[in-house]
Amino acid sequence: MKQTSQSANGTSFHNDTFNASVSDLRQILGEPVDANNSGEDKVNFEWNIETEAGDIFTVYDWKEYRKLDEHEIIEWHVGGHSGSVTDQAVNEIAGALNELD
Repeated sequence: MKQTSQSANGTSFHNDTFNASVSDLRQILGEPVDANNSGEDKVNFEWNIETEAGDIFTVYDWKEYRKLDEHEIIEWHVGGHSGSVTDQAVNEIAGALNELD
């Protein structure tokens, strides 16, 4: 996985989620492209990433409507151009999160 400069337009949610903290995601995904942690919008944090195969996906919190603590474990949504992309993204994220332990 790596951050991407390619557009994430057209990605959508395909029922793939995982649990992690903002702090953990910063370690494995780098700095988010959006980090307005005010709780006033539907999304506080968002990353635009590529799978190892080069497919674009997004990681974002959804409708928390509150400021998030960087170490709090929450549910994250994964968006992509297909369910197979988001499935692969979740697998790659899970592997990276396991390496943090």
